[in-house]
Amino acid sequence: MNYNNKHYRYYVLGLLTIGYVFSFIDRQILAILQEPIKLELGLSDSQLGLISGFSFALFYVVLGLPIARWADKGSRRGIVALAVGVWSLMTVFCGMAQNFWQMLLARIGVAAGEAGGSPPSHSLISDIFAPEKRATALGVYSIGVNVGILFGFLAGGWLNHLYGWRMTFFIVGVPGIALALLMRYTIREPERGFSEGRSGDSFVTDKAAPPMMAVVRHLISMPSFRHLAVGSGLAAFAGYAAANWMPSFLMRSYQLDSADIGTWLALFAGLGGAIGTFSGSWLADRLSVRDIRWYAWTPAVALALATPLVFLTFWAGSFEATMAAHLFPACVTTLYLAPVIAVTHRLVENRMRALASAILFLVLNIIGLGLGPLMVGMLSDALSASLGVESLRQSLLILGTLATCWSALHFFLGARHLKSDLARAAVAAEERQAQAQRYANA
Repeated sequence: MNYNNKHYRYYVLGLLTIGYVFSFIDRQILAILQEPIKLELGLSDSQLGLISGFSFALFYVVLGLPIARWADKGSRRGIVALAVGVWSLMTVFCGMAQNFWQMLLARIGVAAGEAGGSPPSHSLISDIFAPEKRATALGVYSIGVNVGILFGFLAGGWLNHLYGWRMTFFIVGVPGIALALLMRYTIREPERGFSEGRSGDSFVTDKAAPPMMAVVRHLISMPSFRHLAVGSGLAAFAGYAAANWMPSFLMRSYQLDSADIGTWLALFAGLGGAIGTFSGSWLADRLSVRDIRWYAWTPAVALALATPLVFLTFWAGSFEATMAAHLFPACVTTLYLAPVIAVTHRLVENRMRALASAILFLVLNIIGLGLGPLMVGMLSDALSASLGVESLRQSLLILGTLATCWSALHFFLGARHLKSDLARAAVAAEERQAQAQRYANA
């Protein structure tokens, strides 16, 4: 099979999306299992935040850069398959943990595997789908977040209810190893620049990937990227804080069990989030034909509308009111992801794409995955003496509302610079290509 075959392109996209689903099942499963793990291993909220947030994010982003650099030079297919196998195996090891340190090391292993998943996948997708269809294709891939959260909450809640948290880790980890083998032997590595009608490498004719610091300097020089990256990080802060602590909040404040919580959150964050993510990506592609700034305006408007509802989610005094307010924020939590990746890939050239995704994810995950769960846990511990079990509610209300509002502001600011930055990127690409041609002719 080859990538001129539309069905094969969608097969590869589907397989990569399933891999992303597995990554978020393995990442999200900890949230629904936090309370029984906390009781058995004797952990604090700060320790839970460290395991689920900061330590995971630290290793995820630190390892993500060299792996993305590898992907810009080597076989992206092989890297993704290896990554899926590693994080799945380490998820199984989570079920064997006997104390805080063993659980921490196992989650670091999951992070190390997941570091090799998205940047190479983004690069593959950008090479097999044309620029005008890229945000939609990346939107399909990005709903892996929501579908993974759906199955993480639903399967985690019910499996924990039936078999306990240790067996839950085993059951969700093992299938990923089979998926890794399927990826390795059925996905073909596409030619660089295939979707733009350029075989080989579009960066230089000698097929050399640019130095890492050159890519970093290129992106940092773009005000639009700086704002979109920080905006994405703050949106992720609110999203990861809610995803990691919502189950514990509902257990403590409304005395629900894991099965009920898993079902409700699967519908909201999973199904609702998948609909919102794909719809937002599709809408951004359509509106960007009129004005490229809609790639930034679409998440900006969604997050601005979500801000008061995030406040109401944790201010409401009943479970029914909480879930009613939570519906729209849950639907738009990851809406920003595909449009921002699509714009980032337009700001760089082919052999920069995996690394550009990794740089974006570094900012996104340090602010979002790293600080979100950890800061909520720390603030909850600080407020627990005066507020008791309601300390977690107040921590989520304060930090979630602030992060969502602040994120929308950065997306609006990023839109102001987007046209000029894309023009600068195009000029830089032409100059680099001309330089490479002169070198080849010398």
